[in-house]
Amino acid sequence: MKFFLTVFAVFFSSFLVSQSLTVTGKTLNPSSNINDGVIEVQVEGGVEPYTYKWSNQQTSLRSNKATGLVEGIPYNVVVTDANGESVTKVFKVKTEAITEVFNGTMTPAVSALGSVLFWDPFAAIGIYDPVAYADVKRIAIPNWSPDVENAYVLKKWLKKAGAKVKKGDAIAVLSNAKSADVTITSSAKGVLNHLTKEGNVIYDSNNPEDVIEQGAHFFAEIVYDEPEVITHPNGDPVTKDIPFIVIWLVLGATFFTIRMGFINIRGFKHSIDLAKGKYDDPEAPGQVTHFQALATAVSGTVGLGNIAGVAVAVSLGGAGATFWMIVCGLLGMSSKFVECTLGVKYRDILPDGRVFGGPMNYLRYGLEKRNMKGFGKVLAGLFAVLAVGASFGGGNMFQANQSFEQLAGQFPVLEGNGFWFGVITAILVGVVIIGGINSIAKVTGRVVPIMASIYIVAALAVIIMNIQNIGPAFSAIIDGAFSPSALKGGIIGVLVVGFQRAAFSNEAGVGSAAIAHSTAKTNHPPSEGFVALLEPFIDTVVVCTLTALVLIFTGMHEVEGMAGAQLTSDAFASQISWFPYVLALAVFLFAFSTMISWSYYGMRAWTYLFGKSKRTEFIYKMVFLVFVVVGASVSLGAVLDFSDMMILAMSFPNIIGLYIMSGEVRGDLREYLRKLKSNQLFKKQQAAE
Repeated sequence: MKFFLTVFAVFFSSFLVSQSLTVTGKTLNPSSNINDGVIEVQVEGGVEPYTYKWSNQQTSLRSNKATGLVEGIPYNVVVTDANGESVTKVFKVKTEAITEVFNGTMTPAVSALGSVLFWDPFAAIGIYDPVAYADVKRIAIPNWSPDVENAYVLKKWLKKAGAKVKKGDAIAVLSNAKSADVTITSSAKGVLNHLTKEGNVIYDSNNPEDVIEQGAHFFAEIVYDEPEVITHPNGDPVTKDIPFIVIWLVLGATFFTIRMGFINIRGFKHSIDLAKGKYDDPEAPGQVTHFQALATAVSGTVGLGNIAGVAVAVSLGGAGATFWMIVCGLLGMSSKFVECTLGVKYRDILPDGRVFGGPMNYLRYGLEKRNMKGFGKVLAGLFAVLAVGASFGGGNMFQANQSFEQLAGQFPVLEGNGFWFGVITAILVGVVIIGGINSIAKVTGRVVPIMASIYIVAALAVIIMNIQNIGPAFSAIIDGAFSPSALKGGIIGVLVVGFQRAAFSNEAGVGSAAIAHSTAKTNHPPSEGFVALLEPFIDTVVVCTLTALVLIFTGMHEVEGMAGAQLTSDAFASQISWFPYVLALAVFLFAFSTMISWSYYGMRAWTYLFGKSKRTEFIYKMVFLVFVVVGASVSLGAVLDFSDMMILAMSFPNIIGLYIMSGEVRGDLREYLRKLKSNQLFKKQQAAE
């Protein structure tokens, strides 16, 4: 009887304890910096061990402490004990600094806009499962990194191929040239596959094929009995989505490529002739030459995305993402042709010579011509509002912020002097933009060729220094594009990563470039469309591809967990030790030229909304310069993210209008090609004769 009473007492007491699971917590705002909030919970009662399911995906299920949180945003945590009893608590780190208030206010807006831009329609209607699964666990050389200098040999297999292994089982012995043999244990349960034969070299840093090949440092894999869901640290499944914005941009580019009869390919030679000034008519209406318009538009797209964004794409999608980047860049050339042709056709030139053009004009007046006046006004107004927001953020503050961080990283004397860096940058930008499009075009016409040349020459130098890797590098690109591993998301995952980077970088379909190109001196709108199609070629097919090739040729595409710009910088530094300093200055030039171009884009959208007077233009320029200082001196987090998304959102009203007017552009193109063929266009040599 005493035994039963004891058992009952223990059971009853444990039952009471498990029912009294209590969770308390505290929040901490350690500084005025954004995104450094801390929440820590204490648990009493219940039965250990506890799991902590945080709404913050980067916090582990085993951690009772969440760090790096956005101040002013509610986070919840579900604490569960060993018996399955759970308690849910919600915490919010209080905002203190004004920057934290802005960041906390804008974070929900970013989520809302992101839920539209990055919504996956295919997953929503059940065509495919976006959840990422792993069917194998690959076993790598211990402590391997891309810059390791060693040769590793699989000395002996301790388990046969096809053997069932459990986590912790000894499976192989590895030897290397610099240290003692190492016994490797299985990191998962499943069936063992040998990827390297006994006695063979696994990885040799002196072998270029090993350096370039994706996953050359893996020597075994464990095939799971059932595919396992890949999860974030908090237990949420990782998803490989196909964002709606990427579908929208790529479908538009594909449609225009077919509709215009592959103008991106057959019009390439003529576009070079136009950019070289062969058809420049000094008497034609407009403000700048074809080349100056091209340089201004290129300066608005070539920037940090070509350096940092490509590194992120290649590290996520592998070498194969490069192939799909090039394909998307080629398709985007057709989108640029259509929007910039319309930009010139529907421009408005005032008596004082100022030009007002771009999507605001062709969306409003082009659709009005088709008895869609109301719809056109709505699309034009929406585009203008988005363009103004994008110019202050993605085209201004983001550029100032990132260029300061890059320069401060290489020149420590700048640390903590963001405000003064912003003031100096604002003065430099102000000197240029006060003079209007002519001044902007003159500066970009000189800066863009210089900065692009420096970057291209440096990239080619790294590639030539590793020219022996050319075969393995292109094999890695083709293999990665058409037969990537499941860990890279399969072929769809790699394709989406490549398309996404290209579409976001060259802004084909966004409509911004049409504002710059509308100022070109020409009597024939399609001529400027031809010039514009060079932009995605320069931005994506040349600059983005060279960045990707530098990463692949140096083996840095295998590095994980490093920021994009730093990864590119390290890839250059591995071959040219002093180049990160040059790269930091190049990033500043990229950012500077992007700012002056976007100041013009934003100003034209601003004048569309508030009037075309010079006073209205001056007010915009002053506000723009204030935002340069703010961007360099303050961390704004979600504010910048939101304005960056506004650039992508500009493509919604723009591409709708392009679809409707694509037939008109096709007719104009046909007429232009007829005049070109019959030698009816102005030509410099004809004028000289």
